[in-house]
Amino acid sequence: YYLLMLLLWIFAFLPAHRAISIDAIRKPSLKSIHMPRWVMIFIIAQLLIVYTYASIAKMYPDWIDGTVPRILMRQKKDYWLVGELLQKEWTHYVMAYFGILFDGLIIPALLWRPTRKAAFILSIFFHLFNSFVFQVGIFPYMSLGFCLFFFPTKTIHNIFLKRWKTYFDKSDSAHGEIVSRYNTRWTHLGLTAAAIYLIIQAVLPLRQHYFQDNVLWTEEGHRLSWRMMLRTKSGNVYFMAEDKNTGERWRISHKDYLSKKQQRIVVAKPDAIWQFAQIVKKDYASKGQDIAVYAFAKVSVNGRKRRELTDSKIDIASLPWQPLQHTSWVLDSGDYLEK
Repeated sequence: YYLLMLLLWIFAFLPAHRAISIDAIRKPSLKSIHMPRWVMIFIIAQLLIVYTYASIAKMYPDWIDGTVPRILMRQKKDYWLVGELLQKEWTHYVMAYFGILFDGLIIPALLWRPTRKAAFILSIFFHLFNSFVFQVGIFPYMSLGFCLFFFPTKTIHNIFLKRWKTYFDKSDSAHGEIVSRYNTRWTHLGLTAAAIYLIIQAVLPLRQHYFQDNVLWTEEGHRLSWRMMLRTKSGNVYFMAEDKNTGERWRISHKDYLSKKQQRIVVAKPDAIWQFAQIVKKDYASKGQDIAVYAFAKVSVNGRKRRELTDSKIDIASLPWQPLQHTSWVLDSGDYLEK
């Protein structure tokens, strides 16, 4: 979803309205099937960041030894035709190492002409497999769509734009004027903005290394870092409220406030636990009652025995969220992730 939002904003600022669009119909002078080279480079650079970090994130013991793929596949044993195959140990190792290699090499392979077609065919298999097995929405198909940026312009035109050849031939003569207008009016500003954006995208995933403790435990630095489908977390949590005036304590059921999907999230993720505490505090404040909220959470990471995640003596509803600092009420993982 993060990538989808980024792409929507990116395309809002790119010249993606000059061909088969309402804009081009309303204003024929816009018509063009060409784009500045930096647009293609920019999109590929964004994809390179996504896939590179996705590959690096998988290079940790629980993924390399097949633990995470094995856990993920347990729920797929009833799948038609491939259910039993997905339970094989060798399948888990293939998935683990193929995932690392695919994410790390697919962009260079698509860029290099001798390997481009083979990489594209491999991409089709990889993304359709993910779509069938993991059911991850539109991401596999969106990823396949971006393969267009790696093939020669003439090839893409012949495959997808033959029907509109006459339509665009009239605008091709004005292409030089359009490119010139890009160069003089927008290119320098666009290149500067694109460079700043890509630097931010390249740096954001590194912030996990500046937080105390392991990102698998704390989740600090997990978001916006392309850490996709590489760990499993489960657990249980309950909340206690305390009236600050009377000292009376009672249990809060998060099931009374949250959907089933939200309930699965709140049991294992500190930021969701904190957000829920704020919701409860606000709810009681609207009734004129000032309360403290304490969280009692136990979490299992990648199939390990559950362990306490939160300091249940701290009123987390009274604390601000500090995205650039370690969360003080999340207990130290110690050697938990090393076992």
